[in-house]
Amino acid sequence: MYIGLISDTHGVFSDGFREFLEPVDELWHAGDFGGGAAFAEQLAAFKPLRGVYGNCDGQDLRFDYPLHQFFECCGMKVLMTHIGGYPGRYDSRARQLIDRYCPDIFVCGHSHILKVMRDVKRGGMLVVNPGAAGIQGFHIVRTALRFHIDDGNVHDMEVFELDR
Repeated sequence: MYIGLISDTHGVFSDGFREFLEPVDELWHAGDFGGGAAFAEQLAAFKPLRGVYGNCDGQDLRFDYPLHQFFECCGMKVLMTHIGGYPGRYDSRARQLIDRYCPDIFVCGHSHILKVMRDVKRGGMLVVNPGAAGIQGFHIVRTALRFHIDDGNVHDMEVFELDR
């Protein structure tokens, strides 16, 4: 499966991101959609969409997208939530979810900082934050990721960058 991963769009989905994500099979959004349910519907019309709500998302969006999602994708257990943190610095709620689900991939957003790293203390769990695709926030570069998941392996991860 070819996955596109974005977060913190805050109601903005620029043409560059659309082009970068065009070949993916599924789009994952790690929260702070912005633009409400109507914006999420536009993204879902572009690609099949999985997502979680973020701290800036309103109640209309929270009816369709949960606080966290746990699912399997091509042999990998995936946990997604908006506020997550990083190895050694997880948010307390995220840490509880990680302990409960023991995912292979932990996806979060919120920081607006692109990070991809392994948590060696948690069996090499892949921790992924795609940064921010929107224009709201302190970040200088807007980012997104795409990657393949096949037979329990993540491979060919690519980063897209666009000036804010």
